[in-house]
Amino acid sequence: MFTRLSLALTLFLGLLAAPLHAFETQASAAYVIDHNTGQVLLDVDADVPLPPASMSKLMTINMVFEALEDGRLTLETMLPVSQEAMDYGGSTMFLTTRDRVSVEDLLRGVIVLSGNDASAVLAEALSPDGTEAGFADLMTQRARQLGMMNSTFRNSNGWPELGHVMSVRDLGILAQRLITEFPQYYPYFAETEFAFDGRAPDNRFNRNPLLALGIGADGLKTGHTEAAGYGLVGSAQQGDRRVTFVIAGLPSAEARAREAERIVNWSFRQFAEREVVAPGTLVTEAEVFLGNAATVGLETAAGVTMLLPALIDDGVEAEAVFTGPIPAPIAEGQELGYLVIRVEGFEDRTVPLLAAESVGMAGFMDRLRTAADQVMQMIRNGTDTLAAG
Repeated sequence: MFTRLSLALTLFLGLLAAPLHAFETQASAAYVIDHNTGQVLLDVDADVPLPPASMSKLMTINMVFEALEDGRLTLETMLPVSQEAMDYGGSTMFLTTRDRVSVEDLLRGVIVLSGNDASAVLAEALSPDGTEAGFADLMTQRARQLGMMNSTFRNSNGWPELGHVMSVRDLGILAQRLITEFPQYYPYFAETEFAFDGRAPDNRFNRNPLLALGIGADGLKTGHTEAAGYGLVGSAQQGDRRVTFVIAGLPSAEARAREAERIVNWSFRQFAEREVVAPGTLVTEAEVFLGNAATVGLETAAGVTMLLPALIDDGVEAEAVFTGPIPAPIAEGQELGYLVIRVEGFEDRTVPLLAAESVGMAGFMDRLRTAADQVMQMIRNGTDTLAAG
């Protein structure tokens, strides 16, 4: 008697028609997400685990930010430098075992200078057993809790090591977390220079090529090893919109810079936020069973704003899904189904459908007539079945 129903709709936006062209990237893997809507604008092998190089330092930074939030560390905490930390090569703050360095300087050393030694010092301070390897295991556990299912850490800084991998989607999840959960610390990522103790005059500049371009870029981290190629976790804000992106596997620093700027420009120029459905929009009506009204209106529980191609088709497809006829009594605001909104190239969005008004039970005689009608219908269906046999 009760049947799951779907009703195809078109939500007209009055826009011009134009196809959505996928962004063609030179990166071996790429991921772009819009913060306001949560829509993924680009996904190229986003879930493939890859060597992340220094981009994995973002996970170490997250662990430090969490420790600052719960009081295990302060920015003024002074930390010793172990021989193991000092021995790291590559990008470095040139720390020695004679140093005691503040957490704030170490953070800036990781974020701005990409210091492998600074990462190791912070890791040893937070490790359950005082070792970088113990901290790497803790990083992996925390990554799983945050939904980063394609990340496994062997060290704190991305130094090449078998099994040390992250996906670009996981890096995107991590970047969004750093931006939204720790806004008080996020300005570190926009620093273009950090001359720690005057020790590394040639390594005092942030490697992020977007920071000086005036396109709203304010983070986050570059990475490069021979196995990983050149990568970047970046974010930019223009007006009320923010996009975050990850690119990996570029052949050179120049290619990385070009690709990152192209992605930022594409993300902001080819898409615009639009209200697809206003709150309380009457979508359709559903039949009511044994009610004092024949139908009940179904309206959206909330508005839906989506990021859409700047020029799209005249309508956005939508589908109202509910089980009907809906039995009375029905309370105003009762959830009765949901609306599915579809735009080619994006994940479907859903919003609950609520009863626009209350519907009471039908009177005794009306219910009796309905019951009699159902019995007669069953008899007719049975007779038709026998006749067909």
